[in-house]
Amino acid sequence: MPFSLIQKMRDWLRRAREKPSPITDSGGLGDFIDTRSSLVAQSSLYGYIKTRAGTRFPELFEHDEFLQSINIAKWQVWAACVSDLATFAGGLIFRERPDPSLVRRILQSAIDPVLQRTGYPEEAGDGFDSALQKITTRLAMADFSTAAELENAFTASPDALIYWAPIVDELKALDDDIVRNSIRFRWQEPRRELRALLEVEVLLLSAQ
Repeated sequence: MPFSLIQKMRDWLRRAREKPSPITDSGGLGDFIDTRSSLVAQSSLYGYIKTRAGTRFPELFEHDEFLQSINIAKWQVWAACVSDLATFAGGLIFRERPDPSLVRRILQSAIDPVLQRTGYPEEAGDGFDSALQKITTRLAMADFSTAAELENAFTASPDALIYWAPIVDELKALDDDIVRNSIRFRWQEPRRELRALLEVEVLLLSAQ
């Protein structure tokens, strides 16, 4: 049965109360990417909508059409977040072992179980399969040599947030820079966490 993003968020909140464990295998890396992507996706999307809606924010959830739009948006932004964070992780691994084929194999072992347990939630809409395919395609073609530098890897999630947020296009045009900067800011902590927790040499040994 597909996981919901609420389940993913609850999983992150539960783990946040515990001391973070080092990331030493592909399973741990996949869980990290999944939960942090869920956190960034939902906080960025709902934060943007709440800012624009103001005091009317709770009323929006009484409309079925809006709920459908936001469900589609949150899954699309989550997929873009997974793509970005996985690419960044690949850049960190590449720094220690500049072997693109090995990096791709590790990322595939990390991400495939995440995508399998996520499945194709009905609320995600007809285009969700395409969003998941974009993750696979990007990781197969990414240049990991610069992916861990600055914000190089974090390109898909700002685009997805702007495109899929259920906000009228005229307002999106006005908000573009602010919204992109807001999600980039939310990525700072997951990047710090991953740098601190990822034990690349142990991860490489587990991949042999």
